[in-house]
Amino acid sequence: MKFAFIVDPLEGLKAYKDSSIAMMRVAAKRGHEIWTIQRGDLSCRDGRVAAHALHIQPTDDDADWFAEIEEAHAPLTTFDAVLMRQDPPFDFEYVAATWLLERAEAEGARVFNKPRAIRDHSEKVAIAEFPQFAPTTLIARAAADLNDFIDEMGDAVLKPLDGMGGSRIFRVRRDDPNRNVIVETLTEDGTRSIMAQRYLPAILDGDKRILIIGGVPVPHCLARIPKAGELRGNLAAGGTGVARPLSEKDREIAEALAPVLWTRGLMIVGLDVIGDRLTEINVTSPTCFVEISQQTGFDVAGMLVDALERECGQP
Repeated sequence: MKFAFIVDPLEGLKAYKDSSIAMMRVAAKRGHEIWTIQRGDLSCRDGRVAAHALHIQPTDDDADWFAEIEEAHAPLTTFDAVLMRQDPPFDFEYVAATWLLERAEAEGARVFNKPRAIRDHSEKVAIAEFPQFAPTTLIARAAADLNDFIDEMGDAVLKPLDGMGGSRIFRVRRDDPNRNVIVETLTEDGTRSIMAQRYLPAILDGDKRILIIGGVPVPHCLARIPKAGELRGNLAAGGTGVARPLSEKDREIAEALAPVLWTRGLMIVGLDVIGDRLTEINVTSPTCFVEISQQTGFDVAGMLVDALERECGQP
């Protein structure tokens, strides 16, 4: 089979931990062709979506992880599956890419995650569909509403709706002398909506990434534990990743959401859970495949390739 991965520039990927590269390596070892596409190389002419694509052979050498084979300009329908693995930010160009990928689907291309599903699922706002699992949460931009929420909670976390990697996340207590300037800064003086959530002390034990692949939860999660004096557990913010079996509550949340998200065409989902509360539903480019596999021996990338093979008709 031919699999195309829409990814960030290849030279900038960190092969020792990149989940997309882990998928490519497993797929290549099973005999599948691996092609990569840059988002800017997508195009649509007269209703036909194509891309400048690079055929590569992944290696096990993290310092020199791929060899180039050939370049081609090809319709997306020539690939058995196209995986949208472009990292956020989810900006206008990201949205434009989902429009083109949706047009490719109409021509018969198989795209994962489904473009419309990516576009319709704000990774933070999506938890509003599952309030039974989420912490007390407010989405607003009016300073009065946000300040009332902080007063009510006593201790809250504020973050932008389009952030990633733990960027611009603030813990704000009721008596914080900087609370007004934090609200003003994050909302850009009331012009942008943000998310406020009740602070969860369980963050000290880790912000857990739970992966769901093809509607099935991976049996292990990665608890991203904040470094001393830090609120954020994100690995990009210096957190330490510790793999753990899913707890009973982790599994309850994952099994409740998995069939719903899978029916919408979301093959790869990363749930963020603090304690027993769901805080985000990541659908753009969920990671942590490598860390979980290295620490537990469970082949997460292999589970993903299994799902691709099933969906593309290989027994």
